[in-house]
Amino acid sequence: MKQLAFTDLWYWLLLMAAVCYLIGCFNFAAIYSKAHKRDVHKIGSGNPGTMNMSREFGLKVGFVNFVLDFCKGGLPALASFFIFRNYYFAGTTVIVSDFTRYFCGLFVVIGHIWPVTMKFRGGKGIASTLGVLCFGLSCENAWYIFAVFGALMLVLLYIISTEWGSMGSLLGVTGLSVWQGVFFFLRYSMDIAQGWVVGIYLLLLGLNFLTWFAHRKNLLRLLAGEEHRTSVKKLSKGKRGTQNM
Repeated sequence: MKQLAFTDLWYWLLLMAAVCYLIGCFNFAAIYSKAHKRDVHKIGSGNPGTMNMSREFGLKVGFVNFVLDFCKGGLPALASFFIFRNYYFAGTTVIVSDFTRYFCGLFVVIGHIWPVTMKFRGGKGIASTLGVLCFGLSCENAWYIFAVFGALMLVLLYIISTEWGSMGSLLGVTGLSVWQGVFFFLRYSMDIAQGWVVGIYLLLLGLNFLTWFAHRKNLLRLLAGEEHRTSVKKLSKGKRGTQNM
């Protein structure tokens, strides 16, 4: 393992922030809708996300949209892991990739929610955030891929059974974040107040804040009892659902 000083890392962080933000700006929903001569902001809920695409173009298109957004968040985090996994921050025991993979993920999600290419009107970041967290957790141990897949299935089952699409997605994001947070607590329990460790937790908190903030209108409607339900069963039969994701 090699040590890496901040003076040798800061320009990498700037480059990663810029590149990951631009990656986040790529939006399959907008591209697909435009190819079909439609404006994604003027169809259905107006949200360029998985559920809206499923309602307007079918469940298969919605699934492709989810996978692409999922990978959009996860692959930069995974690339960062392989680049920096053999480095420690100088003078600490903190692995550089533990920080950078969520740093990359955060800027992808920022780009997804506020893309400069779409006049800052993007999606709500659920699929990309899930990608960041799932790929990030899988970096801990290759066998965790199966556990992460199981967690995603639980989220899907929750949405199918309750028809609360947004809430199920948000709970999935928060649950995976807590899971990763526990790993970091166990790994850095002796240095939990170290600056880079605090930074890692702030990145996880930031990912949660962005997705919950993007769903603030959904949450207000839910509290007011006015939130529409998401019927995956209807969508699978080609019928229109309601709530966006």
